[in-house]
Amino acid sequence: MSSQQRKLNLNAFLFGTGHHEASWRLPEAQPERNLDFQHVLEIVQTAERGLLDSVFLADGYAGRSNKLEPFTELAALASRTKHIGLIATVGTTYNEPFHVARKFASLDHISRGRAGWNIVTGGGSAALNFSREEHPEHSLRYEEADEFVDVVKQLWDSWEDDAIINDKVAGIRTVKGKVHEIDFKGKYYAVKGPLNIARPPQGYPVLVQAGSSESGKEFAAKSAEVIFTAHQNFEDAQAFYTNVKSRLVKYGRTADQLKILPGISPIIAGTEAEAKEIENQLFELVNKDGAVKSLSERLGIDLSEYPLDQPLTLEGVRETEEVNGNKSRHQLILDLIRKENLSLRQLINRLAGARGHFTFTGTPLGLADVIEKWFLNGAADGFNVMPQIYPSGLNIFVDKVIPELQNRGLFRTEYEGTTLRENLGLARPANTRYQLSSTL
Repeated sequence: MSSQQRKLNLNAFLFGTGHHEASWRLPEAQPERNLDFQHVLEIVQTAERGLLDSVFLADGYAGRSNKLEPFTELAALASRTKHIGLIATVGTTYNEPFHVARKFASLDHISRGRAGWNIVTGGGSAALNFSREEHPEHSLRYEEADEFVDVVKQLWDSWEDDAIINDKVAGIRTVKGKVHEIDFKGKYYAVKGPLNIARPPQGYPVLVQAGSSESGKEFAAKSAEVIFTAHQNFEDAQAFYTNVKSRLVKYGRTADQLKILPGISPIIAGTEAEAKEIENQLFELVNKDGAVKSLSERLGIDLSEYPLDQPLTLEGVRETEEVNGNKSRHQLILDLIRKENLSLRQLINRLAGARGHFTFTGTPLGLADVIEKWFLNGAADGFNVMPQIYPSGLNIFVDKVIPELQNRGLFRTEYEGTTLRENLGLARPANTRYQLSSTL
């Protein structure tokens, strides 16, 4: 497929009052509405009006994030939307394959084929909430996740597509031999099956992955259909894109079977000066003491007495191989310090915008230029759009940036299909495991 035929894939990452950590302090912000379903619905309906492929909810099992549980929220959103995909983060380390397979199958049926699963292994702080003393080691988590996803796929396939006939005359509801026990016995899981709900409308909900470590990239090449990733510049995004796409062949996959969507976190206004004014206002509202404490914990050094405007050094910092959490994000921060000679204040402000994702401050035309460059030059198949301010940031993206992308022939003018897979240009996986089973 040529670059002229390709169309951008765009996802909106839902995140409270916005992806800038100080967005909740703006005068117009309404942080008290984070649990207000009507508020979330209005944002999602804006994304659907803009013809975006999907919305995405991050999730975790620890901390004070004060957010709705994804399956509950997305099931409610499914009943009030028609086209937009609904992607939920669900970790493998602190779940069981049967529960996850059943919940995603249910969401896919409720939404009529619009569900997606963002596969993560989970954060370390969750261990103590699940009767565990410590978080499993990084490579072990990915090994477990690989088996976990295999079990879930087998459970989705345990019902053949034509298993249900509801023949009232013959008195037959399901065809004999078309609902299967999977009898899975692996290194980490043992699951008899079958699943107690029919195969999802999409075959499998779209499989999304967000890790960019070495283990994460290999896991994505084998199993993922969409990758959410973070890069600070075009060159790094291009290198990542080439690296991951080159791994697909060993798994018998082609480049168009995996969509790479870097995060892009914009502040958009009518002029660059207006956008910069908003950015500076947000910088002023950042809790510097809290940011220094958080960065100290991540880097493993005490920065509380470090001058805010002095360039940082890497002396004594925790290296990436010592990290048992998000290795790729840790490495991104180290690279920022090494390559750009940032002061502590500059690093705090850079990370405040979107926790390490690419940030943009400027006009709709300027943002469209950036998106076009990355898309047409091997750095992205689309973007994970992360407005620094919700809902205004998404409103201006939909009202001003989307029309410009459409004018350039880069984005759809109507939804191509009825399922998330169809809109992403991904094939529905066949149930090859049981396609030759018996009939009656």
